[in-house]
Amino acid sequence: MGELAKRIDCDVLVVGGGINGAGIARDAAGRGLRVVLCEKDDLAQHTSSASSKLIHGGLRYLEQYRFGLVRKALAEREVLLKSAPHIIRPLRFLMPQAAGAPGQRPGWMIRAGLFLYDHLARRDFLPPSGTVSLRASPAGAALQRQFVKAYAYSDAWVDDARLVVLAALDARERGATVLTRTRCVHVRREAKRWEADLHGPGGDVHVHARCLVNAAGPWAGSFLQAAGAGPARAMRLVKGSHIVVPRLFDGDHACLLQQPDGRIVFALPYEGAFTLVGTTDVDHDALDLDRVAISPAETAYLCEAVNRCFECRIGPDDVVWSYAGVRPLIGDDGGSASSASRDYRFEHDTAGGAPLLSVFGGKVTTFRKLAEQAVDWIGPVLGRQVPAWTAHACLPGGDLYGKVPIARAVLEYDAWVRTRRQQFAWLPDGLLTRYARSYGTRLSALLAHCRTRADLGAEIVNGLYEVEADYLVRQEWATCADDILWRRTKLGLHAAPGAARRVDAWLAARRRGAVTVP
Repeated sequence: MGELAKRIDCDVLVVGGGINGAGIARDAAGRGLRVVLCEKDDLAQHTSSASSKLIHGGLRYLEQYRFGLVRKALAEREVLLKSAPHIIRPLRFLMPQAAGAPGQRPGWMIRAGLFLYDHLARRDFLPPSGTVSLRASPAGAALQRQFVKAYAYSDAWVDDARLVVLAALDARERGATVLTRTRCVHVRREAKRWEADLHGPGGDVHVHARCLVNAAGPWAGSFLQAAGAGPARAMRLVKGSHIVVPRLFDGDHACLLQQPDGRIVFALPYEGAFTLVGTTDVDHDALDLDRVAISPAETAYLCEAVNRCFECRIGPDDVVWSYAGVRPLIGDDGGSASSASRDYRFEHDTAGGAPLLSVFGGKVTTFRKLAEQAVDWIGPVLGRQVPAWTAHACLPGGDLYGKVPIARAVLEYDAWVRTRRQQFAWLPDGLLTRYARSYGTRLSALLAHCRTRADLGAEIVNGLYEVEADYLVRQEWATCADDILWRRTKLGLHAAPGAARRVDAWLAARRRGAVTVP
């Protein structure tokens, strides 16, 4: 660190910009703590953008008798739906059933599981489970004829990468400093504070923090060793991979496909023209956590899962995109990767000096509760007794009908969009729909200076105009094409070859001042 390094004094330094780190930073900042969050790459660049995009209780965890985890996740499903109805929406699932097919659970088991799923936690507005005759329903048209009925239940869909960004945005608006592309290169523990050296595109930063939070995800174990808090912790690293293929079925429902090995695979409607299929669960070594990709065997497994259930057949050549992420799980190493717990665990350490909190495990659905419990510990340790608040607060853009989360925002989302269509009548309908889903009430900030389509600026690639790209750079930490095309949006799926090159060229011109944004 040079003499010119910037110095920041704070209460809490959070290392890790995934969903857990962003959630903790948000909660802590909202309780009046001075917070710094650093992430070595982009927000949600790794595990937190590689999920199945679901806010769900985890129906399959009932088979493992993890009733506490399911109850907690179901309760959080309701909270999150109301706090961010633009990026989270209800999704109906169908579980096709064929008598005698390998891997099919018996009907009594499914009915019992769905009864528990309906009643383990309060359900304000999602419809209960039921059965569907696939012979009489359009939903059965794409499925093989052996499937005559399906069990139906409700969960929710989420734009996972945007969820992380919104949590970080809320943290910043409540006073947190959020530093992306900024690596924590060294930490030293003292009796009453941590000293940390950060290095990022803005130069070196020296942080004095009263408490350190290790939310580094798959890197959490090795970070503890780097922090001098003992040897690296052993974690169960499990890779989950997904494929995206041309749309397999009509309708806005999802399918849960039972497999001969007892696992389940989701087939989810995705970005209008596609179906998202996943996930796998395979153990992963920690040799290279920065570059994680699906294997040919995983691709084949997911294609076979589809081919067992749908009339159409797919193969590796039909895959238009794939992604993979490594989840740091807790639990017994002796079981299968798919049976490892998706719950979370904290390690609290105050014996060696300044407080240290490490987070292990977790899932997107329970991030808010995890953050709340983390700050419930951090606050008193630092002498701050401030009550929890996030259960009664909207995420940025989610305040469709006021600042307090309410069921109306979920139930009347379409009515809210119709009002926006009247407000921005000049905007093409498809673009307005995407903007509304991505930005919610922040749509007004995005289009603050726009009165006609020409005011959007040049179309950099299909569907991406200069106004939006500039907004993502100014407000949402976007710095490169992948940030914009794959995490802040999913326009990469729809763009022509060379799109990333054109976006990066525009960003470079913007940095030089050669682009004038409307």
